[in-house]
Amino acid sequence: MQHADTPITILGSGNVATHLALAFHQAGYPIAQIWSRDFDHAEILAYRVDAEPINQLSLLKHSSAVYILAVSDDALYELPLDLDMREALVLHTSGSVPLSVLRSTGRYYGVLYAPQTFVRSQQMDYSRLPFCIEASNPVALQMLQQLASSVSTQVYEVDSDQRRWLHLASVFVNNFGNALHALSQDLLEAHGLRFEMLQPLIEMTTQKAVSQEASNHSLWKLQTGPAIRHDEKTIDRHLTMLKEDPTLFDLYQLFSHTIQEHCTPKEEKA
Repeated sequence: MQHADTPITILGSGNVATHLALAFHQAGYPIAQIWSRDFDHAEILAYRVDAEPINQLSLLKHSSAVYILAVSDDALYELPLDLDMREALVLHTSGSVPLSVLRSTGRYYGVLYAPQTFVRSQQMDYSRLPFCIEASNPVALQMLQQLASSVSTQVYEVDSDQRRWLHLASVFVNNFGNALHALSQDLLEAHGLRFEMLQPLIEMTTQKAVSQEASNHSLWKLQTGPAIRHDEKTIDRHLTMLKEDPTLFDLYQLFSHTIQEHCTPKEEKA
């Protein structure tokens, strides 16, 4: 597929739609249309990528080579029923919805999923964006590989079942990870401390997780802290400090137990 000869239409105007529109626009693909139920949202994104904004599916032109459905998971079960894209490549971007949801759109359909957190206002290095792809047939897969590879150097073939597990793991890493940061921020601010004091620790923890050592060994081998040391006096002291907050108390106990279960040698457990 030649970029200039491969117009793309994007259905959606949220965080994922915005970054995909920008990524493919920057890669030289013409963005034909941006659809959103909210015309103002469609117009804002369309302006950034020189596209036509629309808010009715009846206004979709059938001249694009690729249609990307960057919408909510629930919407995916509704939109394809209204779409007949003939020979175009139709893609969805969900981590938890199977490929088969697009079966009614035509012969060529697939999934373009990135396990990443997208925020409209934040710039992103698209060349490092991991694209996980799946397609309905070899022709669609080749088209999708060319499309994804034109933006990113990290493209993986991942089937629907694997993608569900990848999405679940992403929730733990990103959504739950951010929630733990937010809880820590609340805890510090309640006691007159600034969250920025933990920034070097957060950066070091992330560096360890993506280090060469982590890629060669289990991350459990990089675990530190009172739980892995079985420092029971410190653990009891922390739990006493958290006795007025049942949520943090339970989380602390759960994580401490989990760390000890995974990091204690089998012979010691026996």
